[in-house]
Amino acid sequence: MGWQRVQAVCDFVHGHVRLGYEHSRATRTAAETLVEKVGVCRDDSHLAITRWRCLNIPARYCTGYVSDIGQPQPCAPMDFAAWMEVCLGGRWWSFDPRNNDTRYGRVLIAQGRDAAGVPLSHSFGHDALSDFKVWIEHLADDAGAQGRARALRTGCPAAAGRRS
Repeated sequence: MGWQRVQAVCDFVHGHVRLGYEHSRATRTAAETLVEKVGVCRDDSHLAITRWRCLNIPARYCTGYVSDIGQPQPCAPMDFAAWMEVCLGGRWWSFDPRNNDTRYGRVLIAQGRDAAGVPLSHSFGHDALSDFKVWIEHLADDAGAQGRARALRTGCPAAAGRRS
């Protein structure tokens, strides 16, 4: 039952929120994402996490890089990214409503309750990101590596209502 609920939330968010960098707003809440129907991967993740927590499913926000490894061409470029992990069956599993598909080659930078706790960067004063590029290379051709990539951590919260 948990897997179906989690995937249903991913399907809803993927179909409900129009993705675009022009919609980026660091202060957008999950409720605003639901109403405005636009955002970036951070907003998709916040909306999905909020819905899962309402269903008493432990979830946490992840930030890092996402690769184009194993994706059919043309595919979305490698990028900074947000996704989340959900605790099911005693393990943490990665889910990503932005892509709504398994993406191998993720590079995890940090995990937290939300984006405010694990931003990609902090700055003081006025600044602007003018350009960036992400490179991720596939170094091993281990058939078992893809199966292991989905379970990033073990050991979920002991109590169903406890969130990490």
